[in-house]
Amino acid sequence: MIRPRRPQFFYTTTPLPCPYLAGRTERKIVTELTGTDSEALHDRLSRAGFRRSHNIAYSPVCPGCRACIPIRVVAAEFAPSRTQRKVAARNAGLLVRPVPARATAEQFALFQAYQQGRHAGGDMASMGFYDYRAMVEDTPITTGLVEFREADGRLLGACLTDWLSDGLSAVYSFYAPAEERRSLGAYAVMWLVAEANRLGLPYVYLGYWVPESRKMAYKAAFRPAEVLRHGQWSRLGAEAEAPAETVAAR
Repeated sequence: MIRPRRPQFFYTTTPLPCPYLAGRTERKIVTELTGTDSEALHDRLSRAGFRRSHNIAYSPVCPGCRACIPIRVVAAEFAPSRTQRKVAARNAGLLVRPVPARATAEQFALFQAYQQGRHAGGDMASMGFYDYRAMVEDTPITTGLVEFREADGRLLGACLTDWLSDGLSAVYSFYAPAEERRSLGAYAVMWLVAEANRLGLPYVYLGYWVPESRKMAYKAAFRPAEVLRHGQWSRLGAEAEAPAETVAAR
């Protein structure tokens, strides 16, 4: 007997101030990722430009604004720029390993330092350990953390990552503020691209590219990339310039 698929419900959130562009309003369409088909649903929604937070998939539907553009790196064709090659060289001695999606006190201490050093006025700066644990562990799909450590074992950075059927999705990255010169956010993206190639996966999803926001514009520096416009993925043109420095992927 074939059971009918459970209907998927979508909701819109209350308008709130935009976290990326001053004076604009943010509104999202959200749906819950539950049930035995959560992985397949998340795959489909990711290809449609949605992002995941906990067990929720969301996409911006902001009134009168289309500034947030879904972007993904074409892994097999990625060609690092001169700046990115320097970043790779600076971090060549790091120990990198994927670990299960389990929150630790060590990770949380680094997360707190990152929030206070880079985003002291943001909502995430007030997160406690249980909030952080929910961000990491409250997931219905295949998720893990990629940790970046010094040779002596000191944790320098981490990237919460989803594994999709067609790629890897960088959910959120954070690193030691004192190690800003290393550009660990950019290095994390390059590591994910290399890992996607190793696994035979075509894409690395970076969330939303916001050309007008410096902290979200960096994503266009990873080429070649594809962006989702009008329901179609297409190559990002050479006209899109971006700063090389990376913060978080949201």
